[in-house]
Amino acid sequence: MSFKIQQGLFKLDIVDHYAILGISLDSDTKQIRQRYLKIAQRLHPDTCKATSNAEKQQANQILSKLVNPAYEQLSKDVTRTEYLLILSQMGKTLTLDGGKITLVSESAKQLAQAIGNADQLYKKLLQSLALEQYTSIDKILGTIAQISELNLVYLMLKQGQIAPVKATQTFAAKPAAESQVKKTEPETPVSPVASYIRRAQEYLDRKNSAQAIVEMRDALKIEPNNSTCHGLMGLAYLQQNQMTMAKVHINKAWQANPKDPIAMKAKQELNKLVPSEDSKSKTSAERSSSSGFLGGLFGGKKK
Repeated sequence: MSFKIQQGLFKLDIVDHYAILGISLDSDTKQIRQRYLKIAQRLHPDTCKATSNAEKQQANQILSKLVNPAYEQLSKDVTRTEYLLILSQMGKTLTLDGGKITLVSESAKQLAQAIGNADQLYKKLLQSLALEQYTSIDKILGTIAQISELNLVYLMLKQGQIAPVKATQTFAAKPAAESQVKKTEPETPVSPVASYIRRAQEYLDRKNSAQAIVEMRDALKIEPNNSTCHGLMGLAYLQQNQMTMAKVHINKAWQANPKDPIAMKAKQELNKLVPSEDSKSKTSAERSSSSGFLGGLFGGKKK
């Protein structure tokens, strides 16, 4: 059984684990676990209150194919942090590309108009949707879609790049200097690079560096100077112990945008494995002055 959700982050080829669990993007481990246990109790075959076998089977499918993977991704600090980096990068990509997003749900349209109280309104709207999310099998996928739209709008608002708009079906990510939506402008397509980034990150999590490299090569054909793509490419080469190629891409990521979270992470990982030039010089000097001293022992540490 496949679940087709065509709103919010799902429309951008990103599985919205937060929307599946019906929790906010700043939820901590305890909140994630509490929500998961509540959902699992409602969907598990032994405790599901669905009246028909078909509904019970569908509930079990939702639990195994959507809810359990979402909990697996978000319950661990490392994977949750990496996932949030991807979502943050998506928000930046949309705002920088000027992507226009078609909104379907009223809650997302309402949040898109937020002025000064986005955080409070986001959580209020999310809580309202989450209360009804798993009360009926028929409502689950539709509510996930609405929450994902809400998450997408919130991510863009948090970048400080979206202007409040009227409650129409479309809002645009705009530079901060612009104050109004230009309705006459043609709709700008969302960059496909974000989906490549998401897939590459998943491959890296599974230690499939070869496939991650394939994804990033394709992405870099589209956006040759994308810092996140170069950073992920560098991390993939680090997994393969190809230091030369790793250094090339990580340095390109760093040059393109030293504040990019993925570029920063890649730089840190590289520095753990490869001594900096200053460290190399110091090590050489120490070895020259005292051949018996292991001057290179700490050469890989960042100064």
